[in-house]
Amino acid sequence: MNAAEQASTIEFASKIAATVGLFKSELPDLRVDLKPWANDPETRDLIDPHSVDIGFHFPGVSRLFQCRSFLIQIRLHRDLDTDQFKVIGLELAGFDHQGQQWRLSTIDDWQFEGKITPEPSSGESLRNCCRQVFEVFNH
Repeated sequence: MNAAEQASTIEFASKIAATVGLFKSELPDLRVDLKPWANDPETRDLIDPHSVDIGFHFPGVSRLFQCRSFLIQIRLHRDLDTDQFKVIGLELAGFDHQGQQWRLSTIDDWQFEGKITPEPSSGESLRNCCRQVFEVFNH
């Protein structure tokens, strides 16, 4: 679900803002999109209401990250005891004008898959941001 729609409380909005800040501190040139999904009925049917989706766009194609944009889907689970959302994993996907180039899932083995993958140091920067997102949402 679009991050802008999930920011229903100050606490949750703060966590989304902190997540954006983590990625922007690592990659200052990124432009943020808190509404990466279209608001049409077909798209709405595909959206996971238990996720926070954020798009990031480079000023051009990034050779280091092998994409023009990437989408982050933070997968959430509501803890019934505390009524708080916990992150269970992140899904990232990098895109250029030809479509999806790579993906990374923290639910599986934290390895990049795809036609082209980010340079090793750039990939590690993304993994580091993912680790920090777990800390933001789960502590």
